[in-house]
Amino acid sequence: MKAARFSRFGGPEVLEIVDLPDPHPGPGQVRIAVRAAGVNPSDWKKRKGLMDGELPQVMGHEAAGVVDELGEGVADVAVGDRVFGFSAEGAAQAELAVLSYYAPIPPSLGFPGAAALPAAIETATRALDQLGVGAGSTLLINGASGSVGSAAVQLAVARGARVIGTASPANHDYLRSLGAEPVAYGEGLAGRVRALAPGGVDVALDVAGSGVLPELIELAGGPQHVVTIADFGGAKEHGVRFSSGDAGRAVHALAEIGELIESGRFSLPVVQTFPLAEIAQAHRVSEDGHVRGKLVLLVG
Repeated sequence: MKAARFSRFGGPEVLEIVDLPDPHPGPGQVRIAVRAAGVNPSDWKKRKGLMDGELPQVMGHEAAGVVDELGEGVADVAVGDRVFGFSAEGAAQAELAVLSYYAPIPPSLGFPGAAALPAAIETATRALDQLGVGAGSTLLINGASGSVGSAAVQLAVARGARVIGTASPANHDYLRSLGAEPVAYGEGLAGRVRALAPGGVDVALDVAGSGVLPELIELAGGPQHVVTIADFGGAKEHGVRFSSGDAGRAVHALAEIGELIESGRFSLPVVQTFPLAEIAQAHRVSEDGHVRGKLVLLVG
């Protein structure tokens, strides 16, 4: 099968499409013929050597496609079913991928839309679970217009929470359409939030990692009410929880999202698609950092 890989660290030019042996599913896993695979910031961070030192590396943690081989004990899907999910091996940007966690693709979604979901909804759900967001909560999301941020907005609203989200003014109407109350980020953030919520907020989620943890701590009444997915150093400095999949993934999000999508309460825009062969360009766009929704590679 053809797969995306790099054998040295560097810029997008180090990416190659190579032939690798076909993978096979283990117990409880399925193999899919990949139709679409998501691109995440972690991809270019790995390519630059910022996350781990292993070489060579294949890439991709999320994909959507058609089941073509079942692992031992799998009874909840059949060959030919459309599914989306996670590749535990991190090798989803390929013609074939083994999924360790998966769910049926919601009927109204195509493969690109389904491939955009897993990382965003799992990350957002994990953070909301860790913060205990539920009906009656007031949640502040710093960086609410990207793929994880907009997923967190919609999932929190579906739980009955009030959501205040930071974004550039150009994205304020978009946040309102998702059910959030927008505020501009930057200097004076705390005052703008208190204009909407004079008593502060119950909990805060930092998706953007833009150095605002002290303000979020002050608004939420302490570091124990704040989670960041983007500021590892700041989390250590300020005693804030850094949410990562190491502590267990919220894979229940995969099975739960279909109902929200089909009822019109959740959507995640796929901003741009690229053929697998143009993965280097997808990395350039991702690394540029001005992506509102999701980048997806089309395979097969």
